[in-house]
Amino acid sequence: MRERGRTRRLLGLGARTGGTLLRSRFGGEADWRALGEALFAGLSELKGPAMKLAQIVAQWDDLLPPDLAAELARLQRQAEPMPWEGIRRTLVEQYGELDTHFREIESRPFASASMGQVHRATTHDGETLVLKVQYPGLAEVLESDLAQLRRLMRLGRWLQVPQARLDTLFEELAASLRSELDYHAEACALQRYRLRYAHHASLVIPEPLPTLSGPRVLAMRYLAGTPLRGLEEADDALRQRIATTLADWLTEELFTYGELHADPHAGNFAVDAEGRLVIYDLGAVIPVPAAHLKATLQLLDATLAADPMGMDDALRRLGGRQGQGAPLALYRESAEAVAPLFEPGPQDFSDVRVHRRLRELSPKVWAAMDRLQPPADILLLSRTLNGHYWNLVRLGARLDMHARIRPLLAWAQR
Repeated sequence: MRERGRTRRLLGLGARTGGTLLRSRFGGEADWRALGEALFAGLSELKGPAMKLAQIVAQWDDLLPPDLAAELARLQRQAEPMPWEGIRRTLVEQYGELDTHFREIESRPFASASMGQVHRATTHDGETLVLKVQYPGLAEVLESDLAQLRRLMRLGRWLQVPQARLDTLFEELAASLRSELDYHAEACALQRYRLRYAHHASLVIPEPLPTLSGPRVLAMRYLAGTPLRGLEEADDALRQRIATTLADWLTEELFTYGELHADPHAGNFAVDAEGRLVIYDLGAVIPVPAAHLKATLQLLDATLAADPMGMDDALRRLGGRQGQGAPLALYRESAEAVAPLFEPGPQDFSDVRVHRRLRELSPKVWAAMDRLQPPADILLLSRTLNGHYWNLVRLGARLDMHARIRPLLAWAQR
């Protein structure tokens, strides 16, 4: 990864994105598909922080221009792999002679992500493993990439995103990316989660292999699965079972153990041949203090009560608004948009009416950004829960959120 060339590519992509945003904002015709194709091609080659940010943005695909969303979504499942020569050098640095440990390592990865890619390998005993390999030189260019990314994120001010929000998002992203370079921490998280959820027959987590792992290679037993995005045509009963498992797991993760798998893009979840939810990639696990959960639930409680003054007060206590706060009418409209998901009985997450309301609200939310800013302490929590919401949408989940949320709201008031 040559730093100067990367910088030029990132700045070029930033300029193209900025030009499209400006045309859209001032009533011009924006070619979102062309922008998406350029971002996919450039970011899938460059990898690193900018690709990670694009994957985060892609989680809210129903709120983006459809052509742009379609191209960014490809970064979660079709990103161009790094050439095998560079990956092989990293493997040789870890293992020495590869033939000593493996009968075969597939040179083409079956998964390519922002920070590394995954290759299947076969041991001499015939066991299939996966090797998650960090991109060569990534640690050396990470800080330079982050500096360029901070400049690119200033484009958000053209959408009236306050600088405080951009700064907080950047710091959260930077901390997350730095932690993802620590494969030892991820191996520990995999083992902790395997032990913690061993009693769940409906979910499974890959087993790390410490003796074959190192600073830039994480070895795991192979767990095959169909990604969530591949379940659109699957049997409805299977999709509902997976949605229920995902919701149950998230609730237990947060409210029993105070942790959260904080990289919710759809490529990190799959379904195996036994119909179990497979949870991949624990490179981003964050602690979630009970105080943060209670504050978020208190905001939800005011929202479900259609109490705009209560919503404003909850945001103020969270540090999520400044000045006079948002117009009360926006609070009311937000409450009306969210309320259908929490009515008694199973609610359909794929109901297009809910998405339409959210889409219609987006310009009004952006317009109020000078009076709203993210609570720094819960930004990652909010982003992650939003990502999981869209995973439930993709599954066409029908969940009784009213029954699920009532005990948690009562807990938050204690």
